[in-house]
Amino acid sequence: MAVDTVDPAEVAKFEAMAAEWWDPAGKFKPLHMLNPCRLDYITRQIAAEFGRDLAGGLPFKGLRLLDIGCGGGLLSEPMARLGAEVVGADAAARNIPVAQVHAEQSGLVIDYRHTTAEALAAAGERFDVVLNMEVVEHVADPQAYLTACQELLKPGGLMICSTLNRNPKSFMMAIVGAEWVMRWLPKGTHDWAKFITPDELYTLIGKAGLRPVDRKGMVFNPVSWSWSLSDRDLSCNYVTASVKA
Repeated sequence: MAVDTVDPAEVAKFEAMAAEWWDPAGKFKPLHMLNPCRLDYITRQIAAEFGRDLAGGLPFKGLRLLDIGCGGGLLSEPMARLGAEVVGADAAARNIPVAQVHAEQSGLVIDYRHTTAEALAAAGERFDVVLNMEVVEHVADPQAYLTACQELLKPGGLMICSTLNRNPKSFMMAIVGAEWVMRWLPKGTHDWAKFITPDELYTLIGKAGLRPVDRKGMVFNPVSWSWSLSDRDLSCNYVTASVKA
């Protein structure tokens, strides 16, 4: 029987903020700011892994993609626009109608479901791509959760996983800066003890049966007020790509 890795306290945090997903000045402002950087990495990795031309029309057509922890659909919608068949899944029930309404208003067909990675894997669902963005630091059992994500991939499938490094800088940036000073997020949104170092994540991914192939830092520039990818600076936010043999 699959292990349920959902942490009810973590789900409750995001349910309380569900209605604000598409407000760029609301509680999810940090994700709206980060989204172009995340999408740059995601689209490049998918294009490279599956030999797709991003300059062409609907470059991800024919690919089945799961956005686990989809929230209001900030990543699901761009993936659908690029032609992917998208399933958006979230353990927080209140996120799903928000995502469904916005997708309908945007003229997009996305299969949103209130479910978990473990339930999808147990049901035999399989995908070419699993987007696993800023979720692993919120689950009760990261190893079991990543193993479920691996099971959800078809052979040759790609998982993109982002999270937060655990060090003094990430505490200052993600907790003190984002929650206490800037008040971009409600206090308590993140638990610094659950942050995962890049080496720890690579170990977890490997034990789950995936082969890590890339990792990059996502770095915030307070001068330009924007995010960019970095080959070297993984000190706070970072993203990884791994494949299933």
